[in-house]
Amino acid sequence: MSVTAVRTPAEYEDELQRYLFERAEEGRAVRVGEKEVSERAEIVARYRELFTREQLEALKEAEGEASGADRERVYRLRKTCESGLADIELSEREDALENAILAARVEYRGEELPLRSAQAQLAVMADYTSREELGQLHGDASASFNDERMELLRAREELDAELSGDPDAVARNEEEKGISLRDLSSVLTEASTAADALYRRLSSRWFDTLLGEERPEVPTSYHVGWLRRLSPLESTYVKERATDVCLQTLRALGFDLDQEPNIKLDLDDRPQKSPRACVIASDPPRVVHLITRAQGGLHDYQAFLHEAGHALHYGNCDPALPYTFRNLSRDHALTEIYSYIFEAISREPAWHAEYFPLSEEQAAENAEATVFLEALLFRRYTAKLDFEIEFWSRFDQNGSLAQTYSQKLTNATGIAYRTDAYLADMDAGFYSADYLRAWIRSAQLRQWLVGEVGEDWWRNRKTGDHLRALFAEGTQPSSEEIAARLGFDPHDTKPLLAELGA
Repeated sequence: MSVTAVRTPAEYEDELQRYLFERAEEGRAVRVGEKEVSERAEIVARYRELFTREQLEALKEAEGEASGADRERVYRLRKTCESGLADIELSEREDALENAILAARVEYRGEELPLRSAQAQLAVMADYTSREELGQLHGDASASFNDERMELLRAREELDAELSGDPDAVARNEEEKGISLRDLSSVLTEASTAADALYRRLSSRWFDTLLGEERPEVPTSYHVGWLRRLSPLESTYVKERATDVCLQTLRALGFDLDQEPNIKLDLDDRPQKSPRACVIASDPPRVVHLITRAQGGLHDYQAFLHEAGHALHYGNCDPALPYTFRNLSRDHALTEIYSYIFEAISREPAWHAEYFPLSEEQAAENAEATVFLEALLFRRYTAKLDFEIEFWSRFDQNGSLAQTYSQKLTNATGIAYRTDAYLADMDAGFYSADYLRAWIRSAQLRQWLVGEVGEDWWRNRKTGDHLRALFAEGTQPSSEEIAARLGFDPHDTKPLLAELGA
């Protein structure tokens, strides 16, 4: 009769590192279109002994006996074990759903398109009516998986509640992040309201510029990809220059991204490759993947810079740190600070003037377009967090909340969101809160850099030196700890509102 192995925290951490590497590499292969079938469940099964009730209890006991940084390290291992136990139960069903979505096709004007390809097409279609037509087809096909999404959501919530001992999803996530989600949402809603007049001015102008003056007063979300790409400016921000310009931008800060062998660049275009850029930190700092799919337009440059922030963070963490503090975190709010500060370079008028054949006036106008996008996304995520708090607070009575999702996001952005899109738009673990904390923090960091380095912070190697020192700490500090070091209250939104022009 076999006895389930129970590992010490150090032994557990070593084996977990191998498991997460294999899982990350599998996820990467599916995401970039190298594989059309996910086999994550097989990997989970191979490492099944990592995720047992006995192992979870052993980590809880070790956590109670530890103190200081070691206690935090074991806490993160315990939370990873909890998540892994849920994966054991659900990985086959989640694989089945992902594979079904990968296999799904929409028929558009005599051609069958995979859902991801249809989504990518929406960002590059010049004709408004064509985008509307394909967007409707894509939205319908995506919504057809809502029953499966909800079943999995319920199953995971039940497991998370049982394993953590806390049936309240909001409270559970607040404990893990170490914040009050409701307080954060309240502060952000106030900031979003303070930017109402600015956003009305920006959206009126840029909706007309990007969608045409004959657009409906409230365009649908099918056009968000086109808006984010700033497609009418495509002739200036051509996709062929995106990589070179972004690499030059990073070199000005002292980062030679294409010369860092541990950071693997995947910039190829494949039919099944997700159009959403990302970083997959398989084993930081040794193996970090930066993945983009250029489609033309300024968004290519912004996406590259955003993901470069993640890649440089993970790729430059101190290799002597314990694995937990190189790759495990309570949430994603820390690493998103660094992605946002690099993306913020694209909002500097002087950057546009330096790298593109633009007059100062044109550069300022195009930089304003990026401020519009920033305001749009900030307001969207503020509304999304507000919705998700309500959703999880009323999880057992969520039948009426689809309409709430549409109303909140539509009111905030001036863009009509489908009621049946709320499940596809649901990120795990209140990721919306992590994005929003990073929005606040990156604006604080930028203000601090302007004070320490100067207005040319975005092309000064001193900025790179400051960032390297932060990167070396890996995932150990919290976003709120970074705020304190910079001399800010974590909820101080004044720097963010200043960046938005409000």
